[in-house]
Amino acid sequence: MRKDAGWRGAVVRLSIAMRSALDGGGQPKRDDPENTPLERITANPAIFAGKPIVRGHRLAVEHVLGMLAAGDAPEAILAGYPWLEAEDIRACLAYARRLVAHERIEPRLSDSTA
Repeated sequence: MRKDAGWRGAVVRLSIAMRSALDGGGQPKRDDPENTPLERITANPAIFAGKPIVRGHRLAVEHVLGMLAAGDAPEAILAGYPWLEAEDIRACLAYARRLVAHERIEPRLSDSTA
C-alpha cells in the first residue's frame, strides 16, 4: 500500500461528508439546519496532516469526539479550550454523523467452501 493512500482516503471521506452538506454551488444548504455547524469544521494539510479540525485551530474533531466518548461533559471541554464554543462541539457531532451516514459494512466473503 502506498504511503499516501490513507491520506487520500481521508480526503475522499471528508469530501463526501462535506459535499452532501453543500448545494450545487458549493455553499452550505441553508434549508438543512444540520449543515450550519459543519461550516465550523475545516481541514488544513499543515495542521495534523489535514485531519478535520475545529475552525482552523489545532484541535482535531477526532479529539473532541474522543473526549465526549470518554464521558467528558461539554462544559468541561469548553473550560479546557477557552476559544471553543458549544456550537463547535455540536459541529463535531454533526460531522461524525455525516461520516457514518455514508458508511456501509460489507460482509466478508469467506474463502472456505465447507
